[in-house]
This record gives sequence, structure tokens and C-alpha cells, in this order.
Amino acid sequence: MTRRFVVTGTDTNIGKTVFSAALADALGACYWKPVQSGLEGETDSETVLRLGRIPSSRVFREAWRLRTPASPHLAARIDDVRIVPEALSPPPTQFPLIIEGAGGVLVPLTERQVFADVFARWQIPVILCARTGLGTINHTLLSLEALRCRSIPVFGVVFIGDEQADTQGIIAELGQVNCLGRLPLLDPLTPGTLARAFHDHFDISCFQKASQ
Repeated sequence: MTRRFVVTGTDTNIGKTVFSAALADALGACYWKPVQSGLEGETDSETVLRLGRIPSSRVFREAWRLRTPASPHLAARIDDVRIVPEALSPPPTQFPLIIEGAGGVLVPLTERQVFADVFARWQIPVILCARTGLGTINHTLLSLEALRCRSIPVFGVVFIGDEQADTQGIIAELGQVNCLGRLPLLDPLTPGTLARAFHDHFDISCFQKASQ
């Protein structure tokens, strides 16, 4: 089966789009953002296209594009759009596929369903992106609990930020989760610096050996 991953986060603006771009580049993968909230400036799909060095044909169009930069359930209400979570299905492809959620695990898609409910239906391994800063232990462990309460397969945690060995270690221990690596904050952030950072801080073979 083609390798597939869902990339989600413990919060918004974690850096999961940048990590998604790096992983898509490393795997030669396709990318799909099911729901985009906010269309001013660069969208997440456009960011991945720019940083991930993948052909535009491998970036699938969003199922819903919402003008308002807010939680999808609120953005859809303001934009007078109806999101149907049951209609979300990963696009077929012969290449590996990176699917990026919006915000955190429990961000509402509608007044009745959160993103984790869709992830539970898909049963695609989830990569959880977490900051390394203060508060991340609580946020990460709660996110792991939310995923596991829905029997969602967790592939591992990716840390984003400066090295915090104790924080990363206690999350691995208490969360009983595989820590996949840490992506440092990059300045400048370019396709080249991102590719080098991914190569230096991650073992690509662990993603390549995944069963989905």
C-alpha cells in the first residue's frame, strides 16, 4: 500500500505545514490540505508547493476553501458554506501522500465533528507536531490521549523548535510514543535550508518503511 500520513498538531501555528513540506520533499510525496481557512496571503498548499520542491500536479486541491481565517466550523458559517465531513476521502495516488489537518487534533470541522473524528474513519497513521517550548508537555499528552481514545494509529511525534531534551524525553516516556525527530526553527527558511535540516535531524528510512 502507498505510504500515507496525516500531519496534525497540538495547536495552530505549530509548524506542521513546514514539516509537511519537508516530508513531502523527502518522500517525493503528494500533499493534500482537506480544508483551508483563510485565503489571504499564501495558503498552506502554496507554502508546501514553494518549500517542498514538488510538482504542482502533486498538490491536490482542497475540498473546501474558506475565506475567513478561523476554525473551519466558524469560517464555514460566516462564508455560508456547509462542510460535510463524510465527504472527505484521501485522493488516490501512486505516490506517498501527506495529509495536513487544520490547527489541532480537536479543531471543529462542524458543530458536531472535529478533525479527529475524520482521522478515526481514515485510520491513516498520524504524525503529531509539537512545540518544544513551555506548555508543550500538557498539550502533547492531551493530544495523544484524544487520538488514542478514538483508536487512531499514532506514528510518532515531531518536535519543532530549540532542543529541549528533558521535555522531549518525558513526552516519549509518559506518552509511550515514538519521537521521530526535531525540526529547528530556520532563518532563513528556504527549500534548501529546510531540506538540509530534515536530512540532519530525521531518519528518512523510518518514514519509508511505514506500511501505509
